[in-house]
Amino acid sequence: MDTTPPKPGPNSLSNHPVNLLLAFLLELVGLFAMGFWGWTQHDGFLRILLGLGLPILAAVIWGVFRVDGAPGKAPVRVPGLVRLLIEWGFYAISVILFAAAGQTVAAVVMAVLVIGHYIASIDHVRWKLAQ
Repeated sequence: MDTTPPKPGPNSLSNHPVNLLLAFLLELVGLFAMGFWGWTQHDGFLRILLGLGLPILAAVIWGVFRVDGAPGKAPVRVPGLVRLLIEWGFYAISVILFAAAGQTVAAVVMAVLVIGHYIASIDHVRWKLAQ
């Protein structure tokens, strides 16, 4: 008997348009946090390298390592747990870098929204963990 959770359907809270919009905006804000930290906390070449390079690197990692069955092609297939660790690491780094750049309110708001997003997407988290 297969006990693998089914992929969340279109009526799932994780696929609700508001939650999907929140996920997209959190990704963009996460990239912004990385660039903001690099640009405001460093000078010279390091400012350019971290301010532009860190968000680009994060976006590449986000887009390349995917779980089979997720929307879009998976250039590099990884188990669901690995994908979740990439996502959580991305968000944790973003929150930490907001705080390190002196943007404490932004860091707290982002952390709360990320936690809320994953709570609303618990069926999707379970599905990824089963992959």
